[in-house]
Amino acid sequence: MTILSDARELAGAITDLRHRLHQEPEIGLQLPRTQEKVLEALQGLPYEISLGTDTTSVTAVLRGTGVGASASRPVVLLRGDMDALPVQERTGLEFSSRIDGAMHACGHDLHTAMLVGAATLLAHHRDQLAGDVVLMFQPGEEGYDGAGVMISEGVLDAAGRRADAAYGLHVTSAGASNGQFSSRTGTLMSASDGLTVTVHGAGGHGSAPHQAQDPVTVIAEMVTALQVMVTRQFDMFDPVVLSVGVLQAGTKRNIIPDSARLEATVRSYTPESRAKLARVVPRLLKGIAAAHGVEVTVDYVTEYPLTVTNEGETGRAERVVGELFGEKRFTRMVNPLSGSEDFSRVLQQVPGTFVFLSAAPRQADAPAAFNHSPAATFDDGILADGTALYTQLALSRMAELAV
Repeated sequence: MTILSDARELAGAITDLRHRLHQEPEIGLQLPRTQEKVLEALQGLPYEISLGTDTTSVTAVLRGTGVGASASRPVVLLRGDMDALPVQERTGLEFSSRIDGAMHACGHDLHTAMLVGAATLLAHHRDQLAGDVVLMFQPGEEGYDGAGVMISEGVLDAAGRRADAAYGLHVTSAGASNGQFSSRTGTLMSASDGLTVTVHGAGGHGSAPHQAQDPVTVIAEMVTALQVMVTRQFDMFDPVVLSVGVLQAGTKRNIIPDSARLEATVRSYTPESRAKLARVVPRLLKGIAAAHGVEVTVDYVTEYPLTVTNEGETGRAERVVGELFGEKRFTRMVNPLSGSEDFSRVLQQVPGTFVFLSAAPRQADAPAAFNHSPAATFDDGILADGTALYTQLALSRMAELAV
């Protein structure tokens, strides 16, 4: 229990860092204030630190001094994302965001603080590491593909050779009892693609639609047809999700606009369904436009791939949770989540796993708000547990790799 007790001794410092990060959230790939706080927290620890060029990432490499270290040193990577969301906070917390229109509504402030805590513990246990640990402090997870940027800048080879194993951790503000860890082998999270459609019509007076080419009725038909397509062209046991989140047209009720626009998010769980979506969605929309005699621009963009975990590494995470906290603290998820993650890009190249940790309020009078909500809150009490898991995963995997 040394790692867990050591992590609990750091709880105050980790919590303070989390609060300071929460008060100054930053969005996207450029997080200078966040980067500054991370660098300050790592100061004095024996890490080789490099900074991103296209993003304010921090990569920290710890060279283990344990017996067995050699030229073929094993490498373990731990990742924590750092960016916030364009959300106006309404939690009422004493450490609420001071930045208008920005909030750590997905808990990345906790991830960053826990990884900093793990950095401290791993440095203290450096003599138990017969290899190297890479800490990946990543901006831009929320739609900016920060993981892809860091990979292109060499994070997977930051220790001098490709990482042998990679682990990520993500908190949730609802959906499971406080302190519960969960994951699954194989597909853990969906692939994510983006759809933007613009119907080009011809404007006119609302009282005489026959003298115009109304793009509004066409795009309305497209919204409905996309949902019908999902239920009629895809196997219910290999589901896809398509949700229109943006629908824009017009300026006044009696004016038929020249154009109408929609944006949608598309989620899938197999490469086959993902490839099919990229084919049939544009075909459907172009067919509807042609039937109405209007033009359409369809931009279908593939974004994050499936998040697929390694069976052995997921089993390791389950064992480590059991050793640290007891077997009941880990749940094997039956189904994957419909959310998506750019850590999927790391798991495409390095065997690893991704673990969820519930930071739901311990005692709530009402149902807790989920991640991304302006009312989402996360319990600081789980910070030491996440720190311990990060640390023990690295120590456990390193010990096996070094044999």
